[in-house]
Amino acid sequence: MLEIKKYGAIDIGSNAIRLLISNVIISKNNDPKFKKSALVRVPIRLGADAFVNEGIITDKNITRMINAMKAFKLLMDVHGVERYKTCATSAMREAKNGKEVTEKIFNETDIKIDIIGGKEEAAIISSTDLNDLISGNNSYLYVDVGGGSTEFTLFSQGKIVTSKSFKMGTVRLLGNKKSVNKEIFANVEKWIKKNTKGIKKVSLIGSGGNINRLFKMSGRTEGKPISYIYLNAQYQFLKQMTYEERISELSLNPDRADVIIPATKIYLSAMKWSGARKIYVPKIGLSDGIIKSLYYNKL
Repeated sequence: MLEIKKYGAIDIGSNAIRLLISNVIISKNNDPKFKKSALVRVPIRLGADAFVNEGIITDKNITRMINAMKAFKLLMDVHGVERYKTCATSAMREAKNGKEVTEKIFNETDIKIDIIGGKEEAAIISSTDLNDLISGNNSYLYVDVGGGSTEFTLFSQGKIVTSKSFKMGTVRLLGNKKSVNKEIFANVEKWIKKNTKGIKKVSLIGSGGNINRLFKMSGRTEGKPISYIYLNAQYQFLKQMTYEERISELSLNPDRADVIIPATKIYLSAMKWSGARKIYVPKIGLSDGIIKSLYYNKL
């Protein structure tokens, strides 16, 4: 007998807010299948407030968030979502009025927002369908690049060796001084080199909207990796274009056309420091992890 459940996940990131609705297909003697039903992305750049605007989420963006939550709730009602979870990450973690904003949104929409820490974020993301990819004796450095932070998780022989969250997000990097960014990159380089030392044939696993877009632009078949050489060539190509050209010629969204540069630099740097020559892009992220954790009652 086949049973289908519908779950929802709201990811309040530093560059955008997303609603993912997934079908969980349950059948006897088979593992549950998680199939995406709908994905809505709203470009509310909270990181511009939290990391630049004195750490305060503005009234304008609070109103936009409330409207987005109301819309998401209606969409979930239409889809028949039976359970959902809302998680906020780096921007809301650091905003001085983050807790106040969550309370206001709850009062207006009845949606409870959990502000999660970097380690919890990494744990939820790593609970996604990575088992097929990380199985065996190979080693992988999982890199999830967000607007406010980047989570690194090292897998070896199918198990987590270590993980760490760095304040190295794309929106944050755009707003920082060069000297600050140089120090952040130096700290990440030190951590990656220390933890991958002695490990042979490390490959990267990339997640986040920017690497998904880069993978789509590459024309690669799903499941096939992108090489370091290709990614570096793409990085040089993107850097030579103006912000306007990235929008008009590559059809990038305005809120993607600027952050894709620092995002690509993060992935390239992680590959260089770990010795990885290829990066896999399984198109999974925090919202996928929330759905799976909801099903297994981990959230």
